[in-house]
Amino acid sequence: MKAKFLTAVLALSALTGPVAAQTIEGNVALTTNYVFRGISQTGDGPAVSGGFDVAAESGLYAGVWGSSVDFSDDTTMELDLYGGYGWEAGGFGFDIGGIYYAYPDSPDGQNFFEVYGGVSHALGPLEWDANLAYSPEFYGEIGPGWYVSTGLALPINETVSIDARVGASRFDDLSSADYEDYQLGISGTVFENIGWDIRYFSASDGGDDGVFATISQSFGG
Repeated sequence: MKAKFLTAVLALSALTGPVAAQTIEGNVALTTNYVFRGISQTGDGPAVSGGFDVAAESGLYAGVWGSSVDFSDDTTMELDLYGGYGWEAGGFGFDIGGIYYAYPDSPDGQNFFEVYGGVSHALGPLEWDANLAYSPEFYGEIGPGWYVSTGLALPINETVSIDARVGASRFDDLSSADYEDYQLGISGTVFENIGWDIRYFSASDGGDDGVFATISQSFGG
C-alpha cells in the first residue's frame, strides 16, 4: 500500500497539453520487510515492488504501483491505482487525491478505496508534513477507516536525511482495532537515481516492531 494516490483513467484523461509538459517516471525497489502503517504486509519477509507515475506541469498526476505481499489467506500481490493534484501556495505544499488498493488473488471484500489530503511546510531546516486518509469501507469490509499521520525530516546534507513519523488508525465500527504507529529512519540517494532507506518501526497494542532496509531505483522523468 503505497502512500500517495485514484482512478488512474480519470486522472490520465485530465492530463492535457503537449507531451513535453508531462513527465513519466518508473521505480523498482527491494525491501527486507514491506511495512504499511506499522504493520508488516509480508510476514516480516522481503518484498519486491515497482510502478510508474505520470505527472503534468499543472500538478495533476496518476500512477500504478505493485508489490509482493504475504497474507495468511494466501494473498501474494497488491496493485494500487492512484491519481491526484498537488500545488503550492503561501510557502505550503498541498496534495489531494485518491487510491484504489487491489489484491488480485485475494478473497472477495479485501479491495478498498481511500481519499487523502496532505500539507507540507519548511520549518527552518526541518521539513514538516501532515496527512489524512479516509476509506468508506476499509480492508476486510470492516466499515469506515481513518488514518492521520505527521512527520519531521531533517536533511543532513544534500543526499542524506533523517526523519521521524507518527500515525494513528481509527475505525468507526471497530474501535478495538484502533492503534498508533511510529517510525524513525535515515535515507539517502546515490548516483541521483538510487535510493536507500533504513527504518525502525513500531505499532501500539503489541503490534509489529523492528528494523527494515530498502533499496530503490528510479528511471525516466
